[in-house]
Amino acid sequence: MGISVGDSRRLAIRGELLTRADFGIHAVRNVSHKVEWLMDRLQKLCAVGTAVRRSRGQTSWAFLLELMVVVALLSGESCLAQKELLNASIDSRADETWDAAQKIWQWAEPGYQEVQSAGLLAGQLEAAGFQVVRGVAEMPTAFTATFGDGHPIIGILGEYDALPELSQQAVPQRAPIEGNEYGHACGHHLFGAASVSAAIAIAEQIRSGQIRGTVRFYGCPAEEGGSGKVFLVRAGLFNDCDAVVHWHPSSRNAAGDPSCLARCAVKFRFHGRAAHAGASPHLGRSALDAVELTNYAAEMLREHTPDMTRIHHVITSGGGAPNVVPEFAEVFYYVRHPQAEVVRDLYNRLVLCAKGGALATETKLEVEYLGGTVEILPNDTLKRLTLANLRALNQLQYDETEKQFAARIQSTLLEQPSLDSITEVVDASGSTKMGSTDVGDVSWVVPTTGFSTVCWVPGTPGHSWQAVASGGTTIGRKGMLMAAKVLAATMWDMYQQPDVIAAAKKEHQKRLASKQYQALLEPKQKPPLDYRK
Repeated sequence: MGISVGDSRRLAIRGELLTRADFGIHAVRNVSHKVEWLMDRLQKLCAVGTAVRRSRGQTSWAFLLELMVVVALLSGESCLAQKELLNASIDSRADETWDAAQKIWQWAEPGYQEVQSAGLLAGQLEAAGFQVVRGVAEMPTAFTATFGDGHPIIGILGEYDALPELSQQAVPQRAPIEGNEYGHACGHHLFGAASVSAAIAIAEQIRSGQIRGTVRFYGCPAEEGGSGKVFLVRAGLFNDCDAVVHWHPSSRNAAGDPSCLARCAVKFRFHGRAAHAGASPHLGRSALDAVELTNYAAEMLREHTPDMTRIHHVITSGGGAPNVVPEFAEVFYYVRHPQAEVVRDLYNRLVLCAKGGALATETKLEVEYLGGTVEILPNDTLKRLTLANLRALNQLQYDETEKQFAARIQSTLLEQPSLDSITEVVDASGSTKMGSTDVGDVSWVVPTTGFSTVCWVPGTPGHSWQAVASGGTTIGRKGMLMAAKVLAATMWDMYQQPDVIAAAKKEHQKRLASKQYQALLEPKQKPPLDYRK
C-alpha cells in the first residue's frame, strides 16, 4: 500500500516536531531544566488551544501532535527527574551511609549476635520517621521499619551478620584484625547500609506526596547459616507485601535472581568415655572416632547422590590432647541441592551415617538440626526493572589508588579478570548459583527481585579475606552507593507501575502452580540463636 501526499506531509510534520522537542529538551543541561522547558512549552500550547476554543476555531493536526509529543516527553522527563531526586537524596547521605557500613564492618558481629549493627540501622530508620518494631519473630536482632500507609507495600531486605575466621584489615595482604575472628566476607555491612539509604530516599518521596504506598525495611539477622528470613516468613511478616527487593555485594554487576541451592545445616555431637589413650585405651570410647566414621560414611554417600549435590563439614570439637580418649566431639554439616525436597532426603541419609558412627564406637549421638533455606523462585517481570535500572545507573570507575589496590589483590587470586568488567552488567536469568540464601524462602511467598554490584575487586570470591579487604575500601563504598540508587529506582518504578506489580504476582502464581512452599524447619523449631557459639 502506498503513502499518500497527505500522509507524507503529516509524517514530515511529526518528524519535525519530534526533532524540535528533542532538540529543545537536550539543549538544556539537566532533567530539572528539561522539565521546566517542557512545562513552559505545554503552558503555551494550552494557551493557544484555549484561545482557539474560545473563538470556536479548529486546532490543526500539527498542533495536536505537538501537544501529545510534549505531554509524552514531559511524562518521561518527570520520571527521570524523580529518580534524580532519589539519587540526590542518597548522595546527600553518602558519608553517613558509609560511616554506618564502616562501623558494622569493624564490629563484624556473628549471626543472631548483631546487637550493635541492628541497633545502628534501626536507629537510622527511626530517626527518619519509620515505625520500628524490634525483636520480631523471636529474634532479638531482627526488626521491621515501616513508613507510609496503604498499598503497594514494597519490602526491602537488609543484612548485617559476619563470618568466622575471616577477620581482615582493609589492606591487600592477609592481615587479621586482633581481637575479633569475624569479618564481613560477604559484604553484609554494605548490604544493610545501602538498603537503609534507599528506604529513606523512598520515604522522602512518600512524605512529599510523589509516591503513594508503604515502604518496609526488614532487618534480617543470621543469613550465614542461621536462616533468619525463614523465621520472618513463618511469622507472617511478608504476608501483606506486594513485592520485595534486595541486593548483594559481588565482584560483578548482575541482575536476574538466578536460582540457588537449597540448604540445611546440622550439628552431630557424640558423647563417649574418657580414658588414658596409652595406659588404658580399652576403657575409653572415642567421640572423635565417631566423628571420623561419620565423615567417612558421608564420603561414601557422595557417590550416590544426585548431580549438583554439595555436602561439606567442619570438625568443631575433637578433643584437647592426644593422650586422652576424647569424651566429646562435634561435626557441623551443610547439605545442598537445587531442590529442597532432595535436601530433605539427603539430610535423612546423612543422619544414618551419624547413627552408624555412634553405633560402631559405642557413643551417644545428639543431633541438632539448625534448619535450612529453599531455592530462589525467580521473577522475570520484576527482573526487567532491576536490570534496566542497574544498566542505567552503572557509572563505576576506579581511580589510580583503587586500581593499584585491585592489582595487589588480584595478585593473590587464581582468576584475574579485567578491571574493565566493572562497567559491564550481566543478565543472570536462568542460571543457578551454587551458594544458598534465605532470600529463597521470601521469594516463595512474595514476588522478589534482586541484583548484585561490584563491591570487591573483580575475580574475588565471596567468603574470602580479599572480599573483607575490598569491602572496607572505597571500592566497596562505590558499589554500595550504586546499589542504593538501583534499589530506590526499582522501587519507584514499582510504585508508579501497578500493572507491573500485577504482572509480577501473576507470574509468581504461575510458577507456584505445581509447587507448594514448605520451609526446611522442624515443627515449632525456634531460631538457633546460639549456632555461632
